[in-house]
Amino acid sequence: MAADLPAWAVRLREERRNRLWPQREMARRLVEAADEETRNHLPTRETMIRRIKAYEAGHNRPGDPYRVLYARAFGIPEAELFREERQVVTGAIPTFARAFPASPNRYVAPELVDYFCLQLLSHYAADAFLGPRHLIGTVVVQYQSIAELAGQAKGEVQRELLRLGAGFAAFAGWLCQDAGVTDQAALWLNANLEMAHRAQDAQLISHALTNKAMLAVDLGDASAVIDLTAAALSNRAGLMPKTQVLALQQRAHGYALAADRTRCDALLDEAATLIDDIDDDHMWGNACRTPNYVEIQRATCYGQLGLNADAVTLWDQILPSMPATARRDIGVFLARQGAALAAIPDPERATEVASKAIELLRQTGSVRQRAELIAMPARMGAWVKTAKGREMTEMLANVTQ
Repeated sequence: MAADLPAWAVRLREERRNRLWPQREMARRLVEAADEETRNHLPTRETMIRRIKAYEAGHNRPGDPYRVLYARAFGIPEAELFREERQVVTGAIPTFARAFPASPNRYVAPELVDYFCLQLLSHYAADAFLGPRHLIGTVVVQYQSIAELAGQAKGEVQRELLRLGAGFAAFAGWLCQDAGVTDQAALWLNANLEMAHRAQDAQLISHALTNKAMLAVDLGDASAVIDLTAAALSNRAGLMPKTQVLALQQRAHGYALAADRTRCDALLDEAATLIDDIDDDHMWGNACRTPNYVEIQRATCYGQLGLNADAVTLWDQILPSMPATARRDIGVFLARQGAALAAIPDPERATEVASKAIELLRQTGSVRQRAELIAMPARMGAWVKTAKGREMTEMLANVTQ
């Protein structure tokens, strides 16, 4: 049902989601934005979270000091953030087919399976150059065609189309996640899991659960990541090496969020032992064939754990080996390296790396990369007030805009 929400309420919610901040993180950011006197008069964190939920639902309009704190946290002028016009918003539901046609009477040529396989492979390659917004429309339309054909096909052709449907839904979820549209991403990943179950494919079911865990990492939900990856690995004896590697490294991210380095490292070490055993010809999940794949995950986890010097050492080893075509991934990795350098601190290198990341952001439009950059000022500490800190702040202000 449509809800008539104030535009400022929609804006508060979307600005938070675009930065991939859970509501608890939003509360922390508001507290950080306050001066010492104001901070001493703010309520408990749980009360702050309830206020945020009420604001985003349009139940209460923020007053002082929350209007100022929101403006500071987002880096957006107060007048712009709280404009008065209203807009109608509807549930964020992707236009994928919800059910297959009831009468599977049409002949479906097996050659269509190969056709859509080639399409998906081409989309994977294009994603490195285009970013999410240029691809999502095409992927959605092709998913709808596959869903319709799967409802009309029979036997092994239907199974193959269901597997392809799972692949397209997973890719649509990833594109939405990279664009920062997390509600849409969650719905697509639900479709991914449903298609995998319809195909009765244990590898795809496990991978779909891992995909949902990956979204939970971006939302900062350690418990969900750990639970989902436990489910993904529940039938481990029947899983091929690739499926295990993907679930193990995602589980490591969950333990990094939970500040458990020992388990994080153990899971990554276990994943590393399986990398050389990956020999399947499935088109999905091939990111784990990337050189230094496990160490990329380790560097990311170390950044989450606050092991910044170790993270920088790993990024210094990883980034020179990245192919130039992987522009979006390079941009994300540079942003993570820059955040670690900012925290060490190494202002000179942090500024240099952030500048390179910002240039790549202009080319790819990745909201995930943007979120990494926007979070950087919180890592700069005392040097934010230096000349180099002001230079960095000015660069990052352009990213926020």
